[in-house]
This record gives sequence, C-alpha cells and structure tokens, in this order.
Amino acid sequence: MSRLNETDIQGFVLRGYNMPFARYYFLRFNAAVAACGLLKRLLPEVTTGQRWDNGKPDSTVNIAFTFHGLAALELPDATLLTFPVEFQQGMRKRGAVLGDTGLNAAERWDEMWQGEPVHAWLGINGSSIEALETRCAQIVALVEASGGAAVVGAQDAAAIAIDGAPTTREHFGFTDGFGNPDYLGVERKTQPGQGKLMPDGSWAPLATGELLLGYADEAGELPVAPVPHLLASNGTFMVYRKLHQNVATFRAYLDEHASLYAGGKEKLAAKFLGRWQDGTPLELSPDKPDAAIAQDPSRSTNFTYGGDADGTRCPIGAHIRRVHPRDAFGFSGRLINRRRITRRGLPYGQAVPEGEAATDQEDRGVIFMALNANISRQFEFVQQQWIEYGNDAHLGNDKDMLLGNHGGHGKFVVQGDTSATNPPFVCSKLPNFVELRGGDYFFLPSITALGMLAMGLVDPR
Repeated sequence: MSRLNETDIQGFVLRGYNMPFARYYFLRFNAAVAACGLLKRLLPEVTTGQRWDNGKPDSTVNIAFTFHGLAALELPDATLLTFPVEFQQGMRKRGAVLGDTGLNAAERWDEMWQGEPVHAWLGINGSSIEALETRCAQIVALVEASGGAAVVGAQDAAAIAIDGAPTTREHFGFTDGFGNPDYLGVERKTQPGQGKLMPDGSWAPLATGELLLGYADEAGELPVAPVPHLLASNGTFMVYRKLHQNVATFRAYLDEHASLYAGGKEKLAAKFLGRWQDGTPLELSPDKPDAAIAQDPSRSTNFTYGGDADGTRCPIGAHIRRVHPRDAFGFSGRLINRRRITRRGLPYGQAVPEGEAATDQEDRGVIFMALNANISRQFEFVQQQWIEYGNDAHLGNDKDMLLGNHGGHGKFVVQGDTSATNPPFVCSKLPNFVELRGGDYFFLPSITALGMLAMGLVDPR
C-alpha cells in the first residue's frame, strides 16, 4: 500500500508518545457555533502523526468526541445515524454487553460520568511535569476564552517512577506495554510477535483497516464508517476506561494463595499474568525471570502457545494469553487477527512500593485507552468473550484473573505438571482486583475532518 498521509492523522493514533506525564480533560460543549469556534482555535494545536525530524516535542495535544459531542456540534442526522450503533449508544449503555455490572456498574462510576454526558476528550502529554502544566494552562485558557465548552473533569496520569526514573510498571508491579500490533503503513519500531502470525511462523503487519477508517481490514473490506467518506477517513475510535486497581486486595490474595503454592509467590503472580514481573514471558522462560529475554525486542514478544496447548508453561487463563491468544485457538492465529486493539494510557495515582501498606480506597489504577476501527468487533469482543467469559479457551464461565468482574466468585486454574515447582493449582473465590470507575467511546477524527467539524462543513450527500 502507499504511505499514509501522516499529517492528516492524529499523532496519538500512530504512535505511543512515551511521555511520562499526561492529563485528560473532558469537555461539555456550549452552543454549536461557539463550540465550532473552539475547534477552530484548537486545530493548530493538535499533534499530527508527522515525523519528528526536528526532535520530540515537549508536549502533545489531541482531541476526540463522543456521539453526544458530535450531536452537540449539530452534525446532520443523516451523518449521525451512520455511526456504528455501539458508538451511538456509548459505553454506559453497553454495560450489559461488556459485563459492566455489579462493582463495575455505571452507578458506581466517578461523578464526572453521572448526569449529562461528556462531549469531548482532550489528551495532553508532557515530557516533564513543567511541560505538561504549561501546555495545560495554555489549552484551558484557550477553551475558556472561546466560550465554546466547559471543562467538566480532568484526569491526571503518570508513569510510575522507581529511583526517580519513569518505568512501564503498573500498580500490581508488572511491566506493561508489550502488546501493541503493527499495521501496514504505520511507521514504528517493530518487533516479532506484534503483528499477525504467518503460516511460516514469521510475523507480518495487520491490515491498516484494523486501526484506521478508510482502509481495507483483514477481511479485505472497509470498516463500517460514517458518511461522508472525508469525515471518517484517517480517523478511528477510542475506548476510554478508568480502571481502579485494588492493590491491597491483590497483594493479600497473592500472599494467601502463594503460601499454598509450591512454585512460590513470584511464580504464582507470573501465572496470573503470563509474564514475570520484569516482563519475561512464561512461554519462553517458565521457571524464572530472564532479563536478557525481557529486554530483547527480538524475543520479548516473539512466542506462540501452539506448543503449550495444556498451559503447563503459561496457564490457558493467564491474562496475556486471554487478550492476545496468538495461535492458541489454532488456524495459525488467523482467528484473532480481527480482534486486535492498540493500547494507550498511563497509570494514575500514587504508587505504593511492595512491602508498604496500601488500601483499596486510595485512587490508583490505569487509564486504559484502546484504539480500533470497529469497537464492536474488536474491543467489545475481547472484553465480552475473552475477559468476562472463557469458552473460546474451553474455560467455560471463567473470567480473566486480573480484569474479570468476579464479585467473589469464579476460579483461576494454574495448569501444571509433575514437577515439584510447577504443580497444578486452583485459585477460587476471586475478588475484583480491578474495578471500572468510568469511561466512554470516542471518535478521533483526522485533521481534515476536524477542519470540517470546525467549519460546519459535514455534508452526508
């Protein structure tokens, strides 16, 4: 395929900025004319996917809209009705599909997500806290001066620092950020295991249409997209979920069950995730972490499960095996190529070092953002079938150990063998280690489409 027009695609879509600080603002528009005026002012501030030939900037700005936000901008009904149903409904109304019930139910979400809906998301990333604060002050002043919207909420996020240096750890202590896919035409540092598995065992980029609207997907078809074509092309959809981590519950559960597990605490934690805490995949090193593997881009994501059908190395229900099964379902992995998502986001809240007292009431977790061309086929399928259900992996109703909405029920089976350090083990009465605190579905338009929205030029004919 020809090279993508990176200047027309928001940079947040094409690259993880790898900046340690972020703030996400949530807006509610005022009158449509004023809101369009705000978009005109914001347009020059939006970071595109253009290569940073003159060096990485100190900060970035990106914008996305909910369906209610697009309606508030007074897009024609003939356009609004062409957006996918799940986007029109929004995440709150998709709770039954997603398993967002009980402790994850919308009634328990943060106050910002109650009442009138959010219209837009402004994502600002900074290379330093000073750079972040400077850019945030500039953007908020711009919003206020325009009269086009009110800031109804903000969420800070930051990489967890260890010895003063930002890391890719999350609050349970695991190294995160290995799994983003490669796509045709998207420039990034690629490594084997991040694309789709080919019959000869090599890896290849996924079709561009799995990430961006207006391009062929893995079925050779254009993803479902709104009209007109110019509004959709080079845009994508984003899922935003604030995932609260019950660190105290996780540590207590791990301590209690590790005392009964012959493999030890560190290994049991690795069995939950599918990787050791340093990121070493169990599939490549089942008995101990190996920094040489974890830090080697040619190996850290380059593995399959075909030789471990019984899960004796990496449990069948381990988190990373559920959300990216690779070849676990056979057919050389082709069954999963249309379920891949691209992750963005950072942890939020104060980290508590291992050994120090933590409580579940403290506000900490992960801001999970997923980019995909089709929310229903990609994110919602993964959430419903692979996280909240287990039948594809022959696990019946078992949910994802770490993300599942267990409510004190369910089980996680550690498949093992006859060796003393790798015995079979069953964890039962699973609490919710993670709880949903809010979120919604957003549309990230191209730069061209942003201009159309700002000028009121969206015409479905």
